Amino acid sequence: MDVRVDERGQGLDADIRTGACVQGVQADDSGFTLTLEDGDRLAVRAVVAASGTFGRPHHPALPGLEGFTGSVLHAAEYRAPEPYAGQRIVVVGAGNSAVQIATELATQAHVTLAARHPVRFARRHTLGRDLHWWLTHTGLDTLPAGRFPRTPPTQLVIDDGRYRAAVAAGAPDRRPVFTGIDGIDGIKVTWADGSTEAVDTILLATGYRPDLAYLAPLGALDEHGHPFHREGLSLTHPGLAYVGLEWQHSLSSNSLRGVDRDTARVARHLAARLHRH
Repeated sequence: MDVRVDERGQGLDADIRTGACVQGVQADDSGFTLTLEDGDRLAVRAVVAASGTFGRPHHPALPGLEGFTGSVLHAAEYRAPEPYAGQRIVVVGAGNSAVQIATELATQAHVTLAARHPVRFARRHTLGRDLHWWLTHTGLDTLPAGRFPRTPPTQLVIDDGRYRAAVAAGAPDRRPVFTGIDGIDGIKVTWADGSTEAVDTILLATGYRPDLAYLAPLGALDEHGHPFHREGLSLTHPGLAYVGLEWQHSLSSNSLRGVDRDTARVARHLAARLHRH
């Protein structure tokens, strides 16, 4: 679909295509060539990868998981607790999704929340204001990423009180991550105290990574699929940039609260780069 008029009727001179999945990007003398899923090719001067940071579910290498013969799924695949009624379930993770899903599942099943770190709760409301309001109005949202620890111990779980109460009541119960899975009976996990227990389902609430495989031909990504960049500007190609990455510039870079600021900054610097080159 070619759209060239904005909501006020003013021309954008923009070729907007929906349902056009990019399969690969290659660099050439004039910029880049994009290959789309339908085989179409586009020649462009610059590429901004704005596909965010939540496109690829992360499956960590947990001890013995490859030998588990029960059901393994990621939080991205979870929809409702009813299909798991009566099961023994281990939810791996300590962030918002892990705690919320584990608490919901605990209404139908016996659930353990397994994580390498304790669950850390943050109050959803303080003095009548939402946590996101405080982050915005205190300026924490806009502080450069270098002012924060790059690898915090755990993500804070934003809570109105119910999740803390559920974990405290043991529904779900909380344990360290299992240390292995029985090699003979692949449905038994081994806990840190040496005990073993049969488990029906392991649910990985272990986050996401950027889905940037289409940039692999450029050599713009490291071995884990993360881009080489500084504040959204590629370190490998002057005409390549990113928007929506976690900690791209600040705490809110991968959220709606911060992506607009990063977009304006990246556009200015990318335009200057293209002018120089």
